[in-house]
Amino acid sequence: MTDDALQHSWTRIRAELRQAVNEVVWRGWLEGLQARELVGDTLVVEADDRVRSWVADRYGRLLQACAAAVLGPDVAVELVTPGAHPASDASAHGRHGMHGRGRFARSAPASAPAANPRLTFDQFVIGDANRLAHAAALAVAELPGLAYNPLFICGAPGLGKTHLLHSISHYVRAYGDGMTVRYTTAESFTNHFLGAIHSGGGEAFKREYRSVDVLLVDDVQFLEAKAKTEEEFFHTFNAVHEAGAQLVLTSDRPPRDLQAMEDRLRARFEAGLVTELGPPDHATRLTILRKRVQQDGLLDVDAEALELIAAHVDQNIRALEGALIRVVAFASLTGRAVTGELAAEVLAGLYPDLKPARARTVEEIQERTCEAFGVTLADLRSSSRTASVAWARQVAMYLSRELTDATLPAIGRAFGRNHTTVLHACRRTAERIAADRAAFDAVQRLSRELGG
Repeated sequence: MTDDALQHSWTRIRAELRQAVNEVVWRGWLEGLQARELVGDTLVVEADDRVRSWVADRYGRLLQACAAAVLGPDVAVELVTPGAHPASDASAHGRHGMHGRGRFARSAPASAPAANPRLTFDQFVIGDANRLAHAAALAVAELPGLAYNPLFICGAPGLGKTHLLHSISHYVRAYGDGMTVRYTTAESFTNHFLGAIHSGGGEAFKREYRSVDVLLVDDVQFLEAKAKTEEEFFHTFNAVHEAGAQLVLTSDRPPRDLQAMEDRLRARFEAGLVTELGPPDHATRLTILRKRVQQDGLLDVDAEALELIAAHVDQNIRALEGALIRVVAFASLTGRAVTGELAAEVLAGLYPDLKPARARTVEEIQERTCEAFGVTLADLRSSSRTASVAWARQVAMYLSRELTDATLPAIGRAFGRNHTTVLHACRRTAERIAADRAAFDAVQRLSRELGG
């Protein structure tokens, strides 16, 4: 993978991570991670030595899931400190690598990618918004090349397109009497093709993609404006289709909206069945959460918490599961039970309607902060920079922003400061509670007392 392609993929992985965690976790632990290289199927990610171990223990599984969503299910993620040799390099040279810590998932050979074992038809939750797409995918899995060929599944990110592709792969491998299946993404296809050109492996590349019984290609919108790759994919599509093999393609939009793609390729995409996935309804979202809880073996997750998440996170399934991950991670970090109250607390920053009905005022927050930290209101509003007063002032500004509807300038005026000082205080508080457990506990306790 080229440096530009790696950085593009890493930007998408960061976006997935950013969506799945709260501001404190993001800024304190994950924002500084950097992708170094992709070694085979292993993504090497650099983390500062002071956070690497914590990130590996607490967020390794989340990082792996986000990387898999972008780079495919076979990717492994390895966390290293800047300048350190990754275990993938060590193993390639016959040396012993890391013993599990900081590395997530086992990579598979590029020539035989494995489907994600979690993404099966049994685990796919059917609702009104995805019923047709699910039925079509199952029909294709049962009768490859005979039901709908090609099958084109479109929809916004996070609605289950990749899940259906992997479900087809599992089904055909289990019940297809030896039929061969290949799953790939448009980005992987492009990288494989360019590598074959440079290495003189063009014929081997063609055999790998054209000699299968079922070809599954995710995110074909990434083929747009890539002339050479589009040309190769066009011939691959024709060869597979003419051989009577099954093609299933996914995209974030219908073929007619892939305006930068060649007309002849769009016409072939539309030649079979085009079906669209929509956002899940409330009942479907709740069932998805219950299945995820059962699948992950999460204990003591209160039904009220799941109801709350399902009611307020309705964009897509990825956001829904990301919200659950955030709530469970927060509960683990603070040693609290996963209740409706905790879910409301965690999601309040994203969904303003979850904030307490009785809004606090900046003055109330100032008074309670003074009591909690043993300073006076005059101290809080003064120019004093002593450590105890400065910390109390920063916390009060942080909570004023979190628990009131006051603007930054209004908060600043209440403290005799300007809005940039408030922003600085909020950032410093977020950084400190991310790194200091005692500070985190103190701020959380005060927040709960204020009803936040």
